[in-house]
Amino acid sequence: MSEESHPKAEDCNCLAVRQAARHVTQFYDQFLAPIGLRMTQFSVLSRIKKRGPMTINALAAELVMDRTTLGRNVLPLEREKLIAILPGKTDRRSKELHLTELGRERYEAGAKRWAAAQRQFDVAFGDRRASELRAILRAVTKTNLSGKAAN
Repeated sequence: MSEESHPKAEDCNCLAVRQAARHVTQFYDQFLAPIGLRMTQFSVLSRIKKRGPMTINALAAELVMDRTTLGRNVLPLEREKLIAILPGKTDRRSKELHLTELGRERYEAGAKRWAAAQRQFDVAFGDRRASELRAILRAVTKTNLSGKAAN
């Protein structure tokens, strides 16, 4: 294989997105740490607060997250009594995630800290660029990337 055909790290879309995601997540985590939440956990509380009780599969789909990864994020929230896992209303075999009163309180505290992180990000990156970035990332998420991998 010639040197020219080797992939360059700076040309890898996946690496760039993952590095940026880790960088931004660490930034937001700093704001949420004083109330004992990570950004992934805050996202779970936020989605349940906005949408109401959800199955773990539905929540995983909405967060574009692997079900097992979501499960690892849900366990500490249940342990801290921020969410309750209850039988589904329509199918008793399914489990629904419900926000508890303590979860609502933690969400409200987190929402204030999230807003501060959001403002600081927008100042550092630029309001317009941040808005454009969100639009681009939403478009990436909606893009069908399921083409067959080369053998």
